[in-house]
Amino acid sequence: MVDVGKWPLLSLLGPLEIASVRQACVFGTSASEGIYCTQDNEVYVLGMNCSNCLGTGDNQSTIVPKKVECLTGKRVLSFSFGSGPHIMLATEEGELFAWGHNGYNQLGNGTTNQSMVPILLSANFLDKKVVEVACGSHHSLARTCEGEVYAWGFNNCGQVGSGSTANQPTPRKVSSCLQNRVVISIACGQSSSMAVLDNGEVCGWGYSGNGQLGLGNNANQLSPCRLAALQNFCVIQVAFGNAHTMALTDGGLLYAWGCNTYGQLGTGSKTNEFSPVQVMFEKERVMEIAACHPTNTSAARTQSGQVYMWDQGDFLTVAQSMKNEFDNPETSDLKFCVEGKHIHVHKSFLKIRCKHFRSMFQSHWSEDMKEEIELDQYSYPVYRAFLEFLYTDTVELSPEHAIGLLDLATSYCENRLKRLCQNIIMGGITVENAFNLLSAAVRYEAQDLEEFCFKYCVNHLTRVTQTEAFWQIEGDLLKEFISKVSRCGAFKN
Repeated sequence: MVDVGKWPLLSLLGPLEIASVRQACVFGTSASEGIYCTQDNEVYVLGMNCSNCLGTGDNQSTIVPKKVECLTGKRVLSFSFGSGPHIMLATEEGELFAWGHNGYNQLGNGTTNQSMVPILLSANFLDKKVVEVACGSHHSLARTCEGEVYAWGFNNCGQVGSGSTANQPTPRKVSSCLQNRVVISIACGQSSSMAVLDNGEVCGWGYSGNGQLGLGNNANQLSPCRLAALQNFCVIQVAFGNAHTMALTDGGLLYAWGCNTYGQLGTGSKTNEFSPVQVMFEKERVMEIAACHPTNTSAARTQSGQVYMWDQGDFLTVAQSMKNEFDNPETSDLKFCVEGKHIHVHKSFLKIRCKHFRSMFQSHWSEDMKEEIELDQYSYPVYRAFLEFLYTDTVELSPEHAIGLLDLATSYCENRLKRLCQNIIMGGITVENAFNLLSAAVRYEAQDLEEFCFKYCVNHLTRVTQTEAFWQIEGDLLKEFISKVSRCGAFKN
């Protein structure tokens, strides 16, 4: 399993808690809520609880994981989040639990009453075990161990697949072209549904206003229809975005269709596609795909382990995505004020990247509760460059400002940043600033930089000793410099 601690929300967990995680899902506005199950079959939740969807029976936010007591001892197989919002969860025993909003019967319990705790659904499944769940905005799907699909909830576009547009208050078996067929995977869009069959065929139903069903048109479908354009391929996974769809074949090929306003199809254009088109990966097989129906973002993991993300026509790696989020006021949860200017950051990401911030943002520190922190120890260019380094692992700064950043890197014990600063300073050394840089190297115990600056001063001794910086040097450093120069033979006749 990947390191779940890389999720900003789950980075709040301690090392032992992270090590215990078997399965996790992060959801909600700005990925501010999460649910995870442990190796010993406990289910925990944490986050903002903005829509009362944590399942704890109250509307209280929590940064400390809370156990969902009624799920204790249940081994979770599948869970899904709908943007309505509501949550579905299936256990190894075949039980199906649901909670959250229910204005359109999306919980499937025959009512429209919201539930703030998990409720067990047992009706209409005829004692068959549920092994997979999927959530749309206001409708839900479940797949049984026998490969049957059940649907319920909002049905204004036919997303329940019943042949009508009447809402479905309880789980109903989806038939039509799924009758007597074995389904191996299911997926939900906002108001669309799809199923992958055991022979690699794909069937879709519901809303297709942007062509997201891939049938060559934008007509809604009240019952499942086979996606003929992919009949020569064996599809193993489908994923829905906000108004687009992706399919992955057993040969590692990726196809996409639907809305492409933001380049979310990855085709290099922004033209909508009503039928599947191949997304090209140079000499790379795609192993896994992902999308989320509240967003326009697409993601894929290739055979080499590289993760790509895109929604503006270009592929973005995770590193590139983080770079784009630096100083983004829309997604940040903290801002630093330096010399009257703001720098927007993400608290959890800073904790992941820097020990200094990991210590600062602890519950017993006042900074942990602040949304704005004012700093006066460093200049704005220096502190901005430091924060940008945490997001990009690179530094772009003048040699003069790099001295201040070297001071910060020394104080914060950021050794890699310290080396980058030294390289910048070495590349920008001149006769005029050589002694200032030497003085900074000594002050911040940057030995490689000190040796470099000293050799530069020796090689340009006559000109360096005529600069203003040389005559402003402190007495002890001047004595040490003269002594070291004399040992090099610079004063011999």
